[in-house]
Amino acid sequence: MICQVILWNILASAVILFCGAFFRVDFKKIVQNDWNLKEYDFIIVGSGSAGAVLANRLSEVNNWNILLLEAGQPGNIITAIPLMAPIFQVTPYNWNYTMEKQDGICLGMEDNTCAWPRGRALGGSTVINYVIYTRGNPIDYKRWSDEGNPGWSYEEVLPYFLKSENCDIGSLCDSKYHNRGGYLNVEYPYASILSKQFYKAGLEMGSKYVDYNTEDYLGYSRIQANLRRGRRDSVATAFLYPILQRPNLRILTSARVTKVLINEDKLAYGVEFYRRGKKYTVTAKKEVILSAGAFHSPQLLMLSGVGPAEHLQELDIPLVKNLPVGKSLKDHVTYLGLIFKMNVTVNNKFSIFSPQEVLNYLLRGKGGYASLGGVESLAYIKTKGSKTPENYPDIELMLSGIGSLEADYGLISRRELRIREEVYDKFFRPLELTPTFAILPILLHPKSNGFLKLRSKNPLDRPLLYGNFYTDQENADLKTMIAAVRYIQQLTQTEAFRALDATPNTIPVPNCEVYEFDSDSYWECALRTFSVTVHHQISTCKMGKVVDERLKVIGIKNLRVADTSVIPVTLSAHTSAPAMMLGEKTADIIREDWNEKQS
Repeated sequence: MICQVILWNILASAVILFCGAFFRVDFKKIVQNDWNLKEYDFIIVGSGSAGAVLANRLSEVNNWNILLLEAGQPGNIITAIPLMAPIFQVTPYNWNYTMEKQDGICLGMEDNTCAWPRGRALGGSTVINYVIYTRGNPIDYKRWSDEGNPGWSYEEVLPYFLKSENCDIGSLCDSKYHNRGGYLNVEYPYASILSKQFYKAGLEMGSKYVDYNTEDYLGYSRIQANLRRGRRDSVATAFLYPILQRPNLRILTSARVTKVLINEDKLAYGVEFYRRGKKYTVTAKKEVILSAGAFHSPQLLMLSGVGPAEHLQELDIPLVKNLPVGKSLKDHVTYLGLIFKMNVTVNNKFSIFSPQEVLNYLLRGKGGYASLGGVESLAYIKTKGSKTPENYPDIELMLSGIGSLEADYGLISRRELRIREEVYDKFFRPLELTPTFAILPILLHPKSNGFLKLRSKNPLDRPLLYGNFYTDQENADLKTMIAAVRYIQQLTQTEAFRALDATPNTIPVPNCEVYEFDSDSYWECALRTFSVTVHHQISTCKMGKVVDERLKVIGIKNLRVADTSVIPVTLSAHTSAPAMMLGEKTADIIREDWNEKQS
């Protein structure tokens, strides 16, 4: 009987969601199947957080012709639903990359190998991510500027965050740190009553409630998200769909760029790409701009002869410019296993299938479908023993109020994260019928450094991605994460969480039973078993090493890189909003360099 009720509710939901397509953009109209020029002023490779913004702003100059090339396809009616984010990480909207196998990490995953998702869509990763809008701490940008990159201090980048934003978070929009009227909508996602307990617990711990997108950064907060009336506001829907009528902008999807064309004078003059099995060449009168992301921008540079000389020689790729492309790769890592049982159900796992819930979402943009894959609230904290400056966090906490990985009964999240079935069965499956929540600690400023290399000279081969999690010589990253575990344990012992009878899950992490439960050795083993990426890779085309402060590739004319790969320092932020800022600022830099004003 229960199964029948669930089945009918799912069927009713599917019918209503199908009908809801009439309330949305006709995504098929986005696909442009031809292009009318063989030469453009600017060619932008990649339509992610930076590339889409660049395409919008550069096409504001009426006498410039812009070509935007994207390997993926437009999103659809279902990708617009933020709750569905985990589903689309096991579809062709994801490049489905994995980190290269590394000793002592991802021990609970298939083949001991972690997934490294990246978006393959018009809009890049903003079509499959959790749409969390965080800009970073002012100290992040001081470090960025102090590394010899003038123009990138907090005071200098804040106007570009504001330029993009259409704030819809109530009275906070009236502060100098927010703006109305930009292309990107920012609003609050769904949150359960558990979030209020999370904030109360933070206050008991001596913290405060903050707007983390201001200079008053440390503390607890509701999440600000890229949503518009509860729908995902990807950079495609925000920055591209409203300007499709511009005659000087051409967008090509299913266009896989394989090489930047660079002549003997070290001047970039175009790109090669494949589309529907055919190879094409298109040239740029002014510039080629790589906004293909932290994996593909460095891959394209190396395939084009710009990269470490020794590595390119190994692959028999003619060297154009010797630069340390891919030598630095930083990422945020989190831990999945801090799960707590409680005595109340704050989210009924099947309530979202009710027709009423679906109608509430379609008509008002409210309810569980507006949840960010279950993530509700966050906090920025300093752990005990942190050596960071006074107002500088070393850990972000994310509250998942819909439960943990077992919330979908192992159907999606287990596969998304590559968790081995027997590991899931031991640790997560016993919690499936129990009300739970999870708190995920995110390591904001890892000391460990990864790298990226080409697998081969074949441009269609996926790159080799080395995360090197927890490999710093002083074990500082592990110590910080263990300190975060201890902080969360204290947090869940406050009056606010005791009111829910919150108790930690005491099922030992598989393979860690040999250690005394709750000892530091146990937690090190647990972290090495269930730590995963938060999809925030940076620095593979590091500013100051590969590009200069104006995003120009050092030693190559008319070639820039504008995406997270250029970010030279770890940020106290999810990287989508900083990438949008990069797009906004790069557009102004390009206008200055070519003596053009906005039309």
